[in-house]
Amino acid sequence: MEEVQDSQTPSSIGQEDENEVITESSAFVKGEPSQEFSSNPPKVDSEVEVLHEKVTKQIIKEGHGQKPSKYSTCFFHYKAWSEKTQHKFEDTWQEQRPTEMVLGKEKKEMTGLGIGVASMKAGERALLRVDWELGYGEEGSFSFPNVPPMADLVYEIELIGFDETKEGKARSDMTVEERIGAADRRKMDGNVLYQEEKLEEAMQQYEMAIAYMGDDFMFQLFGKYRDMALAVKNPCHLNTAACLIKLNRYEEAIGQCSIVLGEDENNVKALFRRGKARAALGQTDAAREDFVKARKYAPHDKAIAKELRLLAEHDKAVYQKQKEIYKGIFGPRPEPVPKRKNWLTLIWQWLLSVFYRLATLFKRESHKSD
Repeated sequence: MEEVQDSQTPSSIGQEDENEVITESSAFVKGEPSQEFSSNPPKVDSEVEVLHEKVTKQIIKEGHGQKPSKYSTCFFHYKAWSEKTQHKFEDTWQEQRPTEMVLGKEKKEMTGLGIGVASMKAGERALLRVDWELGYGEEGSFSFPNVPPMADLVYEIELIGFDETKEGKARSDMTVEERIGAADRRKMDGNVLYQEEKLEEAMQQYEMAIAYMGDDFMFQLFGKYRDMALAVKNPCHLNTAACLIKLNRYEEAIGQCSIVLGEDENNVKALFRRGKARAALGQTDAAREDFVKARKYAPHDKAIAKELRLLAEHDKAVYQKQKEIYKGIFGPRPEPVPKRKNWLTLIWQWLLSVFYRLATLFKRESHKSD
């Protein structure tokens, strides 16, 4: 049975601490955006909504939550293109207060984006078109991102969620401990949703938790603070992987586990879940490699032993099937057919042998007479 347990010192894959959910009975984050995002703006057939005389919006995916309020901090992921050059900006996680952006208290180039985000609901994905006046202006940007002058912009945005004044301050104003604490609360909310089988909602909570600990933030941490952050961040990745496995989204689950293994190459739970996902995709050799490595660090774990046994049974079944297929193709080896005797040939061979013998005797007698 899958649940979040209270044990602080798990002794096996099947016994986990309160940070993590259990998925052994069954088998996003900076740099890991939704797989739905493509390298070019998608074609959208929905109606065009005019948010501003210079900002229009089309919905790609309906949201299921509320709109951000005046005081909410938003977590969203976006990709952007310049319509003039079709140049794609780098993927960027943002955390902003959209109402403030609309009022011009944030950077000018974020104004059009802020208008769009303020109109969205949690879970919604949309395509925004922003005129250059509310984008990067007449001069554009020649640093990062590189945007041509007077470039109209296209934003593909996914609003992950937002805080309704829950944290009390913007992420950028928080101390290290406050950011880790806020992330931990998100993680615990995600665990509750997971137990209720609300997997998509749970993943959103884990995703927002990880947003508190982006690459720029983690790069600045050392010692105990980095350990504190990883103690929250890694379980969020593993829990996201657990959700993805239950949703049969195995490639994404592998990506989440690989992020954890990038920090801790011997993480047993990450190895186990990546092995589960790989096995489900038919990548048996890679799955076996993960399970064998996990068993090295948890030699008595029954869940790992079970998965290795299942792989062995799978390999045996595949071998037997291939054996039957090849047997059917080539069939049993044919018995040699005895050659029919040809009496005329035998008589002719006998006559030749007699002639050869007589000729030999004649030659011998000739030599003697000489």
